[in-house]
Formats: sequence, structure tokens, C-alpha cells
Amino acid sequence: MARALAALRFLLGGFFALTGAAKLSQLSSPVSEQMKALFVQFTDVFPLKLFGYQPDPMNYQTAVGWLELLAGLLLILGPPMLQEISNLLLTLLMMGAIFTLASLKESLSTCIPAIVCLGLLLLLDICQLLTQTKKVVRSSRRKTRHAFREPWKTLQAM
Repeated sequence: MARALAALRFLLGGFFALTGAAKLSQLSSPVSEQMKALFVQFTDVFPLKLFGYQPDPMNYQTAVGWLELLAGLLLILGPPMLQEISNLLLTLLMMGAIFTLASLKESLSTCIPAIVCLGLLLLLDICQLLTQTKKVVRSSRRKTRHAFREPWKTLQAM
């Protein structure tokens, strides 16, 4: 189970690091122009627009790119606490992506990558939580057995 979680964490972290790097770099002109056009649309349905804040599309793209890159790298290389934080940040980012795509009334096929990523991030989080819970339960069981041995021995001696 630990190897499967490590593989999933590595794959998700690598995916997000690569997508973040793609948002930050200007590799090819047509792709960067497409991405700029997408982020212009994304700022039109930005959730905080209701409160009067609408980010600049280029700054928005850069912020999302850095968040994906750093959180992806931390998901792969970070200590367990930072892995959990990066998983939470990426989960929130995917929820925002799904909200944005739904607000733009995009087709389901456009939303599928974000939904799959969100599902895998949630799966990773739940599995990590379950493995941590098993460790706590096992260690508490061991302590419980030892705690009951002493009174049991004293009852047998009587």
C-alpha cells in the first residue's frame, strides 16, 4: 500500500509540476497565445469578481503556474506535513478549476481532466489518512495489551 501511495504521489506531483512549468514558460507561440486567451476567460468568471476583484490574466496564469509547480514538487519531494499541505492546495485548485469550467459552461469532456485530478488527489488524501489511522490504532492496541497484562497476572496469582 505504501508503494502504491508513493507512486500515486509521484505521478500527481510530476503532472502538476509539468503543467505549472508549462504555464510559466513560453515554449511555443501558438500554445502560449491559447493559454493567454483561456486565462482571459477564466478571469471573467473569477469567484472574487463578486467582491470587486478581478486579477490580470497574465498574473493569474503566473500565480496558478507557480502554485502548481511548487505544490507538485513538494508533493514529490517534501516531508509528510508539506505533502499534505500541497495536496490540500492542489485539491482547492482543482475545485476552482472545475468551478471555472462549469461557470464557462464548458463541455464535460473539457472538465474530465480536472475531475480526474481532483479524484486522485482526494484518493491520495484518504489513503494517507487511513494509513495514519491504522498506525495509531496498532500502536494503541499494543499499549492496551500490556496495560491489561499486569492486572490479569495479579488475578491469576490469587
